Amino acid sequence: MQKFGELVVKYRKIILIIFMVLLVPSFMGMLKTKVNYDILTYLPEDIKTIQGENILTDDFNMGAYSVVVLKNMPMKEILDLEDEIKEKIDNVEMCASLADVLGEQIPVEILPEDLIGRVYKNDETLLIVTFKEAISSDETMESIEKLREITDERCMISGMSATLLDTKQLLESEMTIYVVIAVILCLIILTIALDSFVAPVLLLMNIGFAVLFNMGTNIFFGQVSYITKAISAALQLGVTMDFAIFLYHTFVAEKKTEKNVNKAMANAISKTLVSVLGSSLTTIAGFLALCGMSLTLGTDIGLVMAKGVVFGLICVVTVLPALLLIFNNLVEKTKHKELMPKFIKLSDFIIKHHVAFIILFVLILPFAFYGYKNTKVYYKLDASLPNTLMSVQANKEVINEFKIVSPELLLVNSNLSNEKVNEMLNEIDNLDGIDWTLSIAKLEDAGIPESFLPEDILSKVENDKYKIVLINSLYEMATPEIDTQIKEVNKIIEKYDQDAILAGEGPLMNDLVTVADHDFNSVNIISIVVIFLLMFFVLKSIALPIILISVIELAIFINMGLPFYTNTIIPFISSIVIGTIQLGATIDYAILITTKYVTKRKEGMNKNDAVHFALSTSINSILVSGLCFFASTFGIGLVSKLEMIGSLCSLMARGAIISMFVVAFMLPAFLTLFDKIICKTTIGMRKIKN
Repeated sequence: MQKFGELVVKYRKIILIIFMVLLVPSFMGMLKTKVNYDILTYLPEDIKTIQGENILTDDFNMGAYSVVVLKNMPMKEILDLEDEIKEKIDNVEMCASLADVLGEQIPVEILPEDLIGRVYKNDETLLIVTFKEAISSDETMESIEKLREITDERCMISGMSATLLDTKQLLESEMTIYVVIAVILCLIILTIALDSFVAPVLLLMNIGFAVLFNMGTNIFFGQVSYITKAISAALQLGVTMDFAIFLYHTFVAEKKTEKNVNKAMANAISKTLVSVLGSSLTTIAGFLALCGMSLTLGTDIGLVMAKGVVFGLICVVTVLPALLLIFNNLVEKTKHKELMPKFIKLSDFIIKHHVAFIILFVLILPFAFYGYKNTKVYYKLDASLPNTLMSVQANKEVINEFKIVSPELLLVNSNLSNEKVNEMLNEIDNLDGIDWTLSIAKLEDAGIPESFLPEDILSKVENDKYKIVLINSLYEMATPEIDTQIKEVNKIIEKYDQDAILAGEGPLMNDLVTVADHDFNSVNIISIVVIFLLMFFVLKSIALPIILISVIELAIFINMGLPFYTNTIIPFISSIVIGTIQLGATIDYAILITTKYVTKRKEGMNKNDAVHFALSTSINSILVSGLCFFASTFGIGLVSKLEMIGSLCSLMARGAIISMFVVAFMLPAFLTLFDKIICKTTIGMRKIKN
């Protein structure tokens, strides 16, 4: 490690030049990395609904669709609009409306009354537009933009693709604000915590290098989710800033005993690597635990953030030393008195009342755990978006006026007779919450022969393999009611066609709920096991990993339980990933105190003095680290109009503060109380006298 530090110091200018050159391809890679705004694409490929979506895309060129509400538009104008859409948007596969059936002359009243009510109300009618490419593809997004340009104020464009486009535009408008707020808040905290006005700027510059390298190399993944893009920079800043702070503090301390600045920095690099390597591994392990999710969004976030921690560590021992040495004179000239208090009296108070904090732990735990297990979550994706967005307003219009709440697309064998299709649909129609079903067979039964329909529309709903049946449920997506209903629908269709597939937004969202519920339980267990094993090897102890994880888990229970007691409903993704992120990112606080306590106990210090020393010398570092984590995420939670992002960042910010307090007040109590057990179960401490 010492040799590495000396090499970095010797070639600091070359290292800085190389890393600055590497910023160019990183920036280009960041710009060219595709962003995926559709969470449903992260569902496992082997589930039936995804297979159904693939069939709709490959066999029917129906990668996505949009329902357009047309207000006060004559049939002739609707037909002209359809022609213009087909002509100007290559990605459009089909446009279908009442106008295709009635033409310009036939009155609406000729159609069966129950059918009219489904697609024509209060001078409003529906236009179905299908797209060849997938819901979140660049081509479909561009098609929605063109569709908005072609249509006027009488048209409202609904559908998931329109929602994703609005999400994309809103995120792009907010991204710069996220970064600016995080940097400003961190700069304020670092200026208070450090002894120089220039040092905080250099530390943030160093993190900037790491963030750009991380975001630029995302191009090798092909794409990242919009959630990953929104939170990765701030989260990376929050979890790796303590590495940079540690190196700076070590460098300052080395300069007091070593007159040669270069040797002082080489020593600081060596000590930083030895000290933060273990804590960085636990953080990386915490993020990699997200890869255990069935919903591969976890893999997306986990890999990007684990990579971010690696880049953060690399930059801390290469870029930051170069910056600090090059600007050492400026750092010295801008020195000021540290404004952060030392909290010696607080340490005395905590050690003196350690039994009270153990009792407090026992009292809080059941309430925190109960809240954690009963916090309500929502799965409906557009529920996290502002009501002012065009797509949200259009979706509500479709629901309120035409009762199209949870649309489903049923794929049945093309050999299934019209008689059997109608028999099946009659059974489905009798289920609670089913508003209507529609197929070519049902239209024929209502007196509209197949020959009456345009050939280009017929070819879009039937081919030599499948027939498409439309089902509309009145139940909200991602609710227990629609879950029960979908199970009943599947029971019915299996009687008529064992290979039939129920696809569409309703079933997809239902699968999302099922997968997310599984992930909620599994990913937290995986993260605990992985971090326990890692700490077992790092600390060489059985008791210490249990104590440390118990303390952080209490902080997680408090953080995730508070929404229950405040009657707040959070996005489902927050409930899955927050526990793992908080565990991986803040376990470092506990490790810092614990390693100092173990070192002093091995040196012969009694348990009270060892715990007091560990806490008093660590509390400032924990405070600064926790506040930086808070600062990097709090601003996003405050300003983001995307509740999925805002809620996630608010929970991370609050989790950092809760972990900081729980570790500072309760971990010393556990170390003091269980000192005898720790000594007996830790390698190198068994001979210590209590």
